[in-house]
Amino acid sequence: MPTPSAATSNDADFIARSSYLVIDDFQGMRSMLTGVLKACGANPRAIDTAANGPEAIQLLTKKRFDIVLCDFNLGHGQNGMQILEEAKFKNLIGPGCCWIMVTAEKTVDTVMGTAEAQPDAYLLKPVTEAVLTSRIAKIRAKKETFTDIDRAVATRDYLKAIRLCEERAATDKVNAIELLRIKCDLLIQTGQSDKARQTYEKILTSRDVPWAQLGLAKVHMQAEQYDAACNLLEKLIDDNRNYLDAYDCLAETYQKLGEHDRASDTLERAIQLSPNSHTRQRVIGELALRTGKLERAEKAFRKTLKLSEHSARKSPEAFLGLARTVGSLANPKEALNILEQMNKVFDGEDVRIKGKAVEGHVYHQNGQAKEAQAAAEQLSAMLDRGNTRHDSEAAREMAALLLVTGHQDKGLALLQSEIMNNPDDEHNLNAIKQVFHKAGLAEQGEAVVETSRQEATRLMNAGILQARAGNHLDAIGKMREAVTKMPRNVRLLLNAAHIMLNYMEQAGVEASLIREVRNNLLTANQLASNESRFVDLMARLEKLTTRTFT
Repeated sequence: MPTPSAATSNDADFIARSSYLVIDDFQGMRSMLTGVLKACGANPRAIDTAANGPEAIQLLTKKRFDIVLCDFNLGHGQNGMQILEEAKFKNLIGPGCCWIMVTAEKTVDTVMGTAEAQPDAYLLKPVTEAVLTSRIAKIRAKKETFTDIDRAVATRDYLKAIRLCEERAATDKVNAIELLRIKCDLLIQTGQSDKARQTYEKILTSRDVPWAQLGLAKVHMQAEQYDAACNLLEKLIDDNRNYLDAYDCLAETYQKLGEHDRASDTLERAIQLSPNSHTRQRVIGELALRTGKLERAEKAFRKTLKLSEHSARKSPEAFLGLARTVGSLANPKEALNILEQMNKVFDGEDVRIKGKAVEGHVYHQNGQAKEAQAAAEQLSAMLDRGNTRHDSEAAREMAALLLVTGHQDKGLALLQSEIMNNPDDEHNLNAIKQVFHKAGLAEQGEAVVETSRQEATRLMNAGILQARAGNHLDAIGKMREAVTKMPRNVRLLLNAAHIMLNYMEQAGVEASLIREVRNNLLTANQLASNESRFVDLMARLEKLTTRTFT
């Protein structure tokens, strides 16, 4: 560890060579903060200023800053939290950037909302030279410990990130607990839940640590032990009423148990603490719509749109949810207006396809059969033109419209693709059966589910059988054909990676095959982070890559 005098010298050198961005809507405050930075030792020529969100984002796009001082309340438009959110979303700040939120706001709403955006520090005005210098020094010390780990996570090199956590924790006693927390999160993310569970339980035998309780609850959820997760999370919230992540996790657990009212009540409690989370408001809207509480759904979706107006993370889902809701309230004209607004805000064929499906359902719900038929025909043409991948819920919604408007072949194709990509997801399979049931095709639906699952198995086994016979290149070819038809089938992606690794371990490494294996593994991990095979296959890939290219 450096001596205090050496640390001070290093901090002064860091401040002197850093670049700065000051964001505040008042010229006088920008000048004051600039003056404080100069007094701390900052180079005046390395200080840029911005009066609002667009100016700040423009500067962040052009230049990488080491330190950002950002006011929370910037008047009309984006607030400081939303600028930080956009900077992270667009990757405009690296892991080494120190983002300090500066504000005169002391309300619980502001403090809690800002904390959720995770700035590096939160300072109340007026900011003094001593306070700012001290805070920058603390942030810098922490950044030096975590920058390489953050960079490994950003590039999805999770095994390297875990190794770095272990190496740093062995020597850095100051940050050992935080390094352990990050390591456990990564263990869960890479399907090593048993190792994470052991660590959490060891920590909790000596004392109640909130992040370890939350982590253990997530392990229970991955193992589908939802009652155990609920018990742990309920106690965690009772003891830590401001722990917002615990509310979100508990609400998700209640949803898994089918207790949608309790999930909604939990999120309502969370927004009492932090009312400016548009994501939480949207989930409340979705839960209310699912349970037929249309007035509550409408209120939540409208609040979502208001809160997310200036957010980089606003999504079309709030528009779609509100359109579904007002359509169900027999107001098709407004529903269509909402969809039109959505198409002005968001680009992309995937958004237009989802909107067209909702449009068709709005017409169908309100007895406008001719218009529903026209929307279904337009949706069918859009699906033929594009190569857009759809999430399961969107695919089911599209298929439902196509089935009730007589486009059975196209609707069946969508549902068959969903089944083959997720043959082991019982929740999705049951939801698909409900689509068939509502279309008056329950018996046919049962048969389609079974035959589609069998076809998925046949396609996967074709490559495995070739591999067992020693025909590795033919096996790889079969696997590629299967992945083309089932690009979101996690088991298939892992099996394909396994066969390709076996081939390279015997025949030698091919750069293109290395890339293909990595893509398959990362896609599988993104779709299902609880697959234990992921880490073993990634370790084999890393070993091959290291042996060949170093």
